[in-house]
Amino acid sequence: MTEKSNTNLGSGLKTRHLTMMGLGSAIGAGLFLGTGVGINAAGPAILIAYVIAGIIVVLVMSMLGEMAAARPSSGSFSTYARQAFGHWAGFTTGWLYWFMLVMVMGAEMTGAAAIMGSWFGVDPWIPALIAVVFFAVVNFARVRGFGEFEFWFSFIKVAVIIGFIIIGALLWLGLLPGHDFVGLTNIQESGFAPNGITGIAAGLLAVAFAFGGIEMVTIAAAESENPSRSIATAVRSVIFRISVFYIGSVLVIILLLPYDQIQGADTAAESPFTAVLSMANIPGAVGFMEAVIVLALLSAFNAQIYATSRLSHNLALSGDAPKILAKTNRDNVPINGVILSMFFAFVSVGLQWWNPEGLLDFLLNAVGGTLMVIWLMIAFSYIKLHPILVKNNEISTVRVGGWPWLPWASVIALVALVILMLFDDASRAQVISVIILTAVVALLSLTTKSNSARTELNSQQLKESH
Repeated sequence: MTEKSNTNLGSGLKTRHLTMMGLGSAIGAGLFLGTGVGINAAGPAILIAYVIAGIIVVLVMSMLGEMAAARPSSGSFSTYARQAFGHWAGFTTGWLYWFMLVMVMGAEMTGAAAIMGSWFGVDPWIPALIAVVFFAVVNFARVRGFGEFEFWFSFIKVAVIIGFIIIGALLWLGLLPGHDFVGLTNIQESGFAPNGITGIAAGLLAVAFAFGGIEMVTIAAAESENPSRSIATAVRSVIFRISVFYIGSVLVIILLLPYDQIQGADTAAESPFTAVLSMANIPGAVGFMEAVIVLALLSAFNAQIYATSRLSHNLALSGDAPKILAKTNRDNVPINGVILSMFFAFVSVGLQWWNPEGLLDFLLNAVGGTLMVIWLMIAFSYIKLHPILVKNNEISTVRVGGWPWLPWASVIALVALVILMLFDDASRAQVISVIILTAVVALLSLTTKSNSARTELNSQQLKESH
């Protein structure tokens, strides 16, 4: 079998798979456990922070969607960074995102395993091992099977959130037995912005990356049956639904719970979601939320294995990773990329339990800032490539309006967010860590400099194929 025929990816994903994958990636345990952190900082004014964060993500995803619809690639933003700024940009962006997902996978599996271990009275490494092996099998399968599995996995999470919003609305209206109309009582008691502008700023930092993960849609779209059309539908749908789910859930919480009772949660019992369900006298609310949180963690873990394996496959095709990662099996799955992701997921889980002094904190801080680097690179790549796409008549079904003002406005908003992070004691370490990590990865790109000519050739062939 020739190398060319042995490096092709599949094409079995449907638009509904992409949409649900994007939703599932952005709806993680952070929504169920971390929502209270932002509300505690900003009060009901956290809604403003979510709207600002949502606008930024809409702009970034729209720019990424236009490029992905015009030039579908499993390398997504890594590919466009390479086409815009050369070899170093593609290498750095691709491996930074890969690193971020691997570290997040470790944190998520650690959290899920701790809960599952408590259910069955066993050490957490046992359910962790079983889960990792199970998801390896899922990701070794034909991409259509993976898409179907992730669709139903994410569907359950989405159904839970819709149910939560409906129950919350009924509670607020006083339509459930034993409950009266709540109105704006809780908001009036605390005030809309109890901590003023500084509270809203702190809340914005807490929720800035809440929508992170939906960019996976453009990685997966390369394996869809009609990439350009699928991207257009999925990007619009995911952005709208995520906004409704997040803002709807937060609105229910701030309307129903007194401000002084809302805070960050380490367990399902402390989650504001659990508190709302308990108000509705739903039996087993804590156990139910534990199950939902585990499901959210495992679903995101599954999607991240997929994304990291496809990203490493694309990097290998571009000469930025060992050639062995480019090979696919008879089902067109980059099996070596999956194995690499699984291995480092285990390493990441091990780091969570070993917790070497200083190292884990540095790596997790770097994860917090990596998404900012990715979003900025998407914006700059778009600003560079958009005129070329227009000139070559490559614009497909997705197009960002307001050129060039909106793209530059998104850059200004992202830079302003970085400046805000520098003035926040808790967030400053994220900026410093990711600057160091980005510099190290960029220097590593020099080790594959000899492949830059082939990289440029691949980019040119990609352009010509569209």
